[in-house]
Amino acid sequence: MTGQQILIDSLLGLAVLLAVGSVVGLIVARDDLDRLHFIAPASVVSPVLVAIAVVTREALDGRAIKALLVGAFFLVLNPILSQATARAHRVREGGDWRLSEEERR
Repeated sequence: MTGQQILIDSLLGLAVLLAVGSVVGLIVARDDLDRLHFIAPASVVSPVLVAIAVVTREALDGRAIKALLVGAFFLVLNPILSQATARAHRVREGGDWRLSEEERR
């Protein structure tokens, strides 16, 4: 087993470990917003680790560039999606996403 293969296996193993940890967090979380926080590592860090593993294996050919684009897509758009989901949850629960006078204090 080469050093490159060990690095690839380590990156993929870490990605799977993060995904499994996120699933466990989703199961034990009590609140919807807590669940939203637990899903972030699985939806941001894991795809980036997989993309790095693909780049390590493929050395910037077409598949590696596609993997990098997908990883960048998840990295950039996940915070936007998380914010929109949290705002939608707040609107559903409270009727408005802005803070009330009581919450500002």
